[in-house]
Amino acid sequence: MKVLITGITGFVGSHLAEYLLSLNHEVYGIYRWRSRMENIEGIVDDITLINADIKDSHSIQKAFKEVKPDYCFHLAGQSFVKESWNSPSETMSANILGTVNVLEAIRTECPGCKIMLAGSSEEYGLVKPEETPITESNDLRPMSPYGISKLALDKLGVMYHMSYGLHTVVTRAFNHEGPRRGDVFVTSNFAKQIALLEKPLWRGTPDYYHDAPPVMWVGNLEAKRDWTDVRDMVRAYWLALFYGEPGEVYNICRGTAWSVQEMLDTLLSMTSLEIEIKQDPNRLRPADVPLLLGDCSKFWELTHWYPTISFEKMLKDMLDYWRERV
Repeated sequence: MKVLITGITGFVGSHLAEYLLSLNHEVYGIYRWRSRMENIEGIVDDITLINADIKDSHSIQKAFKEVKPDYCFHLAGQSFVKESWNSPSETMSANILGTVNVLEAIRTECPGCKIMLAGSSEEYGLVKPEETPITESNDLRPMSPYGISKLALDKLGVMYHMSYGLHTVVTRAFNHEGPRRGDVFVTSNFAKQIALLEKPLWRGTPDYYHDAPPVMWVGNLEAKRDWTDVRDMVRAYWLALFYGEPGEVYNICRGTAWSVQEMLDTLLSMTSLEIEIKQDPNRLRPADVPLLLGDCSKFWELTHWYPTISFEKMLKDMLDYWRERV
């Protein structure tokens, strides 16, 4: 099968490309000239890259006309919740206009293509304790520009199915982490900080007082999240598009929530350093979702998918990733 991934050079896109190659599919990827390529260094000779920008309708239409994929995974966009407060218009442009451009390209150039749109658990936003675990029918109350942009993407997918008959499947993935996650995200940022503190040469620089205890900077530690390893998540993405009903929405999650404090404690248990924890006000969001705990039963009944990589291994692999790079 011909499979096209928007955002192939990103965290999830690179893992998805590797997984699809293992299934012997023909993988194409949309990237921008300024995209960071290190995530796909090991597979760049096995995939076909197409230079295009989801915010440029002409380049996207040209890409779909050239490839005419059987399947498409739309992963490109602005993916950092905190940044959406700093750049709300850019977030809306990338995540909403970009999705319209992709859907229009499929509608006009390859209407038989099946497409998965990557929504987010951030669409649920403010969830009451009695509403957990969260099902797909829960009210949507997004609390960030990012969450609102993903809600629009979600509804666009349903609308293009109802109006034009496109085979669209929307996934509402809960938090997913692992190697290659950008250091602006909390789990990866904590792992990178630990890896840096473990380096004696770094600790001896003028910015670090050698006789002071190692210090780690954090934001809100009370929020609870449902974390899944990215390598399990990309398996779920493939199953969602292959088996999912067009026009449907599926939660993908582990079904267990940990607080950010518990995640941090797990990472700290993997180092011999005694690290002092300090809160940085700049790491706090204007509004934060207190609890995201998902119900994956609808997706499980369809595919029998379940996570195979433990929470602890996910964090250990992320920490080792940064240990190899700092």
